[in-house]
Amino acid sequence: MRPEPPPCGPSSRRAEAPTTAGARRAEAPTTRVTVVRAHDAPGPTLVVRVDRLPAGALALGGELTRALAATPHPRLNKIALFDPRTLHYRFVQALPDGSFDFRAGCGHSLLACVVADGRPGPVTVRAVTTGDTVLCEREPHHDAYTLSFLKAPDAPGTLPTGRPVDVLLGVPVSLVRYGNPYVFVDARQLDPGAMERQLLALRAEAAHRLGHAPASALPKIAAFAQGPDGLSVRALTVGGWHPRLALTGAAALAAAGAIGGTVVPAVRGPVRTPTGTVTVSAAHDRVRVHHKRAEVLESLELPWRVHATA
Repeated sequence: MRPEPPPCGPSSRRAEAPTTAGARRAEAPTTRVTVVRAHDAPGPTLVVRVDRLPAGALALGGELTRALAATPHPRLNKIALFDPRTLHYRFVQALPDGSFDFRAGCGHSLLACVVADGRPGPVTVRAVTTGDTVLCEREPHHDAYTLSFLKAPDAPGTLPTGRPVDVLLGVPVSLVRYGNPYVFVDARQLDPGAMERQLLALRAEAAHRLGHAPASALPKIAAFAQGPDGLSVRALTVGGWHPRLALTGAAALAAAGAIGGTVVPAVRGPVRTPTGTVTVSAAHDRVRVHHKRAEVLESLELPWRVHATA
């Protein structure tokens, strides 16, 4: 699925919302979607079941722009296209400039698909964009899930450069591709007063080396610190600091810690973030992210353009 250039920027995207629901329905067919919020995510996910799209409908940039404009959630910038027949899922990230990134993954949005579809688990979802296979299991006695990325931490390709440590702008980092491409850097290598600026510069350099466009959402980047209470992490996301840590970031961190020679120490116990802890564990054949929760916020009927067919 390749992006179609969106017809407008971020400010006009919201202004395109219909004045009345009735007027919009007269112009185009609609589809029912679900808005789901994973508790540790920076914002909700718009879950679109592809089997419920109108006949002839696609999910290109123009359609997604109009769909986001028609929702009452101004910070909604994550879209999950889910096919419950095949359990395949494709993630789309809306970017601040009004465009879309079709190459990234999002574990919280994958979980949103499972919750929106009402599946108690266990259920195995295939992330089409990143190629990950993720097992979602309901935890006993908890309203939470454990997500297992079914790939060995040291599988071929986890280190995209083939090296456990690379030097970017004079700073040693580890580049890891597990769930999403990530850059991990020891916070001691950074100036606390300029950490965000330095992380953005390192991320841009890593994007160049890994073949991503400068405006892409990839690679992700996070700084970690090891102290007497264990590991703490602070990560950037699209638009600023992540409130906690992306689910794919937690998986990539654990994978990096399980590979000898990276800058990331072995991850043992909960990882501290600015707003709480994230629990991960690594085995020889998978990485698990524990205690993940998500809830349905609402269901909406949205307009969706139908493309003419021959």
